[in-house]
Amino acid sequence: MRVLPSALATTLVSVLVAAAPVHAAPPAEPRTVVVEENQVTRVVVISVDGLNPDAITQLGRSGAPTFHRIVDEGATTFNARTEVEMTNTLPNHTGMVTSRRIDLLSGGHGVTWNDDRLVPRTVQVAAGQRVGSVFSSLNSAGLSSSLFAAKGKFALFDRSWPGGVDHSLIRGNNTKLVNAARRDLRTTSRALTFLHISLPDVAGHHHGWFSPEYMDAVRESDYLVGRVLETIGRSAESRDHTMVVVTADHGGLGPSHLDPRRFANFRVPFLVWGAGVAAGADLYAINPTYADPGKARVGYAAALQPVRNGDVGNLVLDVLGLPPIPNSEHDFAQDLEVTQ
Repeated sequence: MRVLPSALATTLVSVLVAAAPVHAAPPAEPRTVVVEENQVTRVVVISVDGLNPDAITQLGRSGAPTFHRIVDEGATTFNARTEVEMTNTLPNHTGMVTSRRIDLLSGGHGVTWNDDRLVPRTVQVAAGQRVGSVFSSLNSAGLSSSLFAAKGKFALFDRSWPGGVDHSLIRGNNTKLVNAARRDLRTTSRALTFLHISLPDVAGHHHGWFSPEYMDAVRESDYLVGRVLETIGRSAESRDHTMVVVTADHGGLGPSHLDPRRFANFRVPFLVWGAGVAAGADLYAINPTYADPGKARVGYAAALQPVRNGDVGNLVLDVLGLPPIPNSEHDFAQDLEVTQ
């Protein structure tokens, strides 16, 4: 389906016909386009850096009320997977927006570094070929997207798809960053808002995963996600046509998250909430073409794949009624179901 350019449109949009000259045929009746009930016209993707889903469980409803609300009201799993090759921030976020694996020799995006380097300057240079993204696909469809990130390394996305990211802000202060994203949600019509929150990862690296400081960072992240949901819920137009996806680039345990063979590192949450989403559903229960991996580190060759954070890009396009990212892999069939 073709979505309206306005993510908040719910009223009839009239196409005005210019006044006809004398003796001309009567003008046609105005054509109207209606946004259907629960039709998604805007997606908000929130990546909570370093979020181990066990932290949500340990905090419980009192410590993480927003995450538990999303589980109650959305289609979710705490047993999604990262990219197989690496459990690092930039490689996994590049996987999210391109829906590709990392290994460029197997058709991946080729981003294996995790810092602010300028060489390679773009994803395309790293891959040695053209690499599309959810941003470039939306741009080709005439739709707008924004990026709000707490780490400078995310400038890679602006450089790689300069026409695709209509507005970007990189700010290390997560509260101010989220406030800026909320202002943009209130004032600007976009098909995609991609928001990166860094608090758990920063606390994990400084104090260790599941330290008191880390748990406080997860609590604060829960609060910030709650503020985003509050902004979305302020109007019926926004609430009835916005979908939210919450996931993470990696988990972590103790002092690190770097070993991609470790369960605590490669398991992440994948939570979907909002317009038309199946309430209280387990993503594996409603998706027979995907398989709950248990504690296994499932490779890309498996016949039934787990839900991955890399599914984000093509899921966004799917719910907006657009085809998958060209030459992508994760959810290329766009068969990850999240709606009722």
